[in-house]
Amino acid sequence: MSWLAFKGSFDLHDWIGDSWAILFSHPKDFTPVCTTEFGAVAQLADEWTARGTKVIGLSVDGAEEHVVWKRDIEKFSGAPAGFPIIADESLGVAKALDMLPADAYLPDGRTAADSASVRVVFIISPDKKLQLSMTYPMSVGRNFAEVLRALDALQATYKTPIATPANWVQGQDVIVALSLDDAAAREKFGEINVVLPYLRTTKLPA
Repeated sequence: MSWLAFKGSFDLHDWIGDSWAILFSHPKDFTPVCTTEFGAVAQLADEWTARGTKVIGLSVDGAEEHVVWKRDIEKFSGAPAGFPIIADESLGVAKALDMLPADAYLPDGRTAADSASVRVVFIISPDKKLQLSMTYPMSVGRNFAEVLRALDALQATYKTPIATPANWVQGQDVIVALSLDDAAAREKFGEINVVLPYLRTTKLPA
């Protein structure tokens, strides 16, 4: 699917390539909470790069508004906003990704409340599958430290028979998947800690 982007059209799958990707969407340009969120994404540019992850924004305003809004984002954050922003004026992307119902439209004189559910974070793996989604209300700014933590957990467990416990952060022990019995787990990971018959932990694999 090709979508209108900051400098023309593009194919999302081609853009992702072999990388991880994060799509973060917003209901309107020039809104206070969204400006702080885009600023946070800009400030974390090195973190995204270190994790082999591309980030892309979406707002239901047009490309020209995005150009001007980026200046505000950079002024607020003190960091270049080098990521693209999809101009979803037709709501085609928001509807395709189930952010809005099929009959949604933007009325004349609309406010951000008319597209309030377009406040999601999608984390997409290199095989182009949605691995995690978060939806936020208008009044609550997104915690991008949590987005980074979730990305770390997804990358650590991707195609590996482990899971992460509550509040896990990079470097802590992980949970052995129930698909492995104790013998298979020790063969694969070495030492395991049997906390409960169904809860076994091990060091994070290299």
